[in-house]
Amino acid sequence: MNGTILRAEQLQAFYVLDMFGTRRVVKAVNGVNLEIRENEVYGIAGESGCGKTTLLKALYGAMDPPLRLIGGRVFYRVNGQDVDIFSLRPNELKQLRWEYISYVPQGSMSVLNPVIKIKETYRDFLESHVRGKTRDEIFEMAKEHIAALGLPPTVLEAYPHQLSGGMRQRVTIALAALLKPRIMIADEPTTALDVVVQRGVIQLLKGIQESLGNTIILVTHDMGVQANVADRIGIMYAGRIVEEASVEEIFGNPLHPYTWYLINSLPRFGDKGMRESVPGSPPSLITPPSGCPFHPRCPHTRPICREQMPSFFEPVAHHKVACWLMGEG
Repeated sequence: MNGTILRAEQLQAFYVLDMFGTRRVVKAVNGVNLEIRENEVYGIAGESGCGKTTLLKALYGAMDPPLRLIGGRVFYRVNGQDVDIFSLRPNELKQLRWEYISYVPQGSMSVLNPVIKIKETYRDFLESHVRGKTRDEIFEMAKEHIAALGLPPTVLEAYPHQLSGGMRQRVTIALAALLKPRIMIADEPTTALDVVVQRGVIQLLKGIQESLGNTIILVTHDMGVQANVADRIGIMYAGRIVEEASVEEIFGNPLHPYTWYLINSLPRFGDKGMRESVPGSPPSLITPPSGCPFHPRCPHTRPICREQMPSFFEPVAHHKVACWLMGEG
């Protein structure tokens, strides 16, 4: 088994908002523990508003107001040592990101400058990170990188608006892989793309991970994408990870009731029956339910579910679930 490359301990990241003189605290990430391994694709799945994007920001160290670190730590494994990213000075964290980790945010246009050609974006990026090379040499590096990933070299001469949404997303992912980071964080890279274009984006991510042997942390609520890309999946609900296992275990043997509903809602070939979705509505992250956060929607609720948050049980090897039903066997 590969070693741990990123570890989160009791991570809490809240949005602290002052609205019309009233303070609101949104508990977007509330006590998350993670161990992500080298050379794997770790998927994070869950419905919209459960805290997936905020978790990525916290793992990346991007704690910009109103997002605040309330508790916990995040460690990167660097040169055989665990480095707590929240103990680093801003310039040290910036340098570590350049050398170690890259981030693909939601929406390519938040990365690509709409008024300059793609090649200028690549040049600016490389000039900021690579010393001792001329602009022509840097441009050659960009062309070689684009060609190695199977993208047409003509994209470098285009403006972002001249490319399709899928091609812009692939160009953004290629940019994130340019310096061969050990960890790539991808936030909903296939959102708003049709299934054919999604396939190209998925193939690019898998190709990068296989060629670099790095770690990809992939957030998407699309369970079909997770099934095609991820090695392990963490199921997130109301700011917490409620189940974690290999992709085969998650899809073949879901143990948490919420995971069961996510899997059962997927369409199946030849099955024309109605799919059963999760009952009820997601809870407020300002005033989350006591005990297990899923208990107001769960058909198997016990009294203890309303009172205490369950710890992780491991009824199957390497398959963890936070559910009192598993505690009862």
